[in-house]
Amino acid sequence: MSNYLDIVLIVVFTLVQWRITRLVLARIPGPGARAGVYAFNIAVALAYVFAQPWAVMQSPLPPQPSMVLGAFALAYLMTATGALGLYTVTIPVRRMIHADTNPARRKVLHLGGNALLAAPFAVMGYGALIQRTDFHVREVDLPVPGLPADLDGLRILQLSDIHLSAFLSEAEFARVIDASLELRPHLAAITGDLISGPQDPLDACIRQLARLKADAGLFACMGNHERFAKVEDYAERACAARGIRFLRGHAQALRFGNATLNLAGCDYASHWERSHYLKGMDRLIEPGAFNVLLQHNPDVFPVAARQGYNLLLAGHTHGGQVTLEILDQQINPARVYTPFVYGLYREGRASAYVTRGIGTIGVPARIGAPPEITLLRLGKA
Repeated sequence: MSNYLDIVLIVVFTLVQWRITRLVLARIPGPGARAGVYAFNIAVALAYVFAQPWAVMQSPLPPQPSMVLGAFALAYLMTATGALGLYTVTIPVRRMIHADTNPARRKVLHLGGNALLAAPFAVMGYGALIQRTDFHVREVDLPVPGLPADLDGLRILQLSDIHLSAFLSEAEFARVIDASLELRPHLAAITGDLISGPQDPLDACIRQLARLKADAGLFACMGNHERFAKVEDYAERACAARGIRFLRGHAQALRFGNATLNLAGCDYASHWERSHYLKGMDRLIEPGAFNVLLQHNPDVFPVAARQGYNLLLAGHTHGGQVTLEILDQQINPARVYTPFVYGLYREGRASAYVTRGIGTIGVPARIGAPPEITLLRLGKA
């Protein structure tokens, strides 16, 4: 499915840039302009290649500069697509403007049209410069059928999709940890993607995570970017040295009074592994306990519910990261992969919470899906 989306995007972006090229050359003719526009198109195309993880791994450039090039190319192409869409739908209005015989009114309408075309660039700028680091705590009350009395009011901190990289500094992430410390959780869960790629500051991320405090401890599961960067084993060892335990096909029984919370976790399972989701994880279910699963990919939720897990904590989607609402429907890239994009979901007596997470991937912006520090509060249904 990912490959299909990549193909669709390549076709759309190619058509968009072809149309923009024709519009620009129609207004700025001449061999110099033509050479400049074609050179720009080639540069964007080459940079866009680095928006693909496989290209970053094979790039002769260091990983971080490659990812930055890919991110800015993707941001430009998304913004240009939005601007061209507005330009196309406003063609009848612009024809009316040119036909208007009142010069003052024509000037005002022309300025308004230009402002409208600039809107996608303003929105992208807002998402990159402001909303990307607009960290807030989201407290969620989770009613649970049959919840043991000693788990009533239990607070679970969830951090996910940190992506400490060129687009999230350690100082910015330290603000997230400072806000989390004020929540005084009973349990802290980190659901994957500490970094984005090779050579990202994994040790700095772990150093900040180690500042977290929780009564029952700090636990984590692997995300797809730990796998992509080939740091799963190192992350497990480095986190263990700092008191953070990765659950990789294992479970930890945690006692709260007379109640047991059985916390299990497993490594990231991709959409290509759909037929093998959570294979063998049913053996970690503890009868009579409140069973919680940490898994980066929320698409496993139906399987987790069938296996008997009471609660799934996941991330991966970033809440869509770039989300538009059209006719009361949220449109974002994550919906291509899973129906479990953001928030609280239920299936029978089981629940899942999918957090928006902290960082970004691909385009370095968040639009309509601000970053989130999650505090879940269990309660009796």
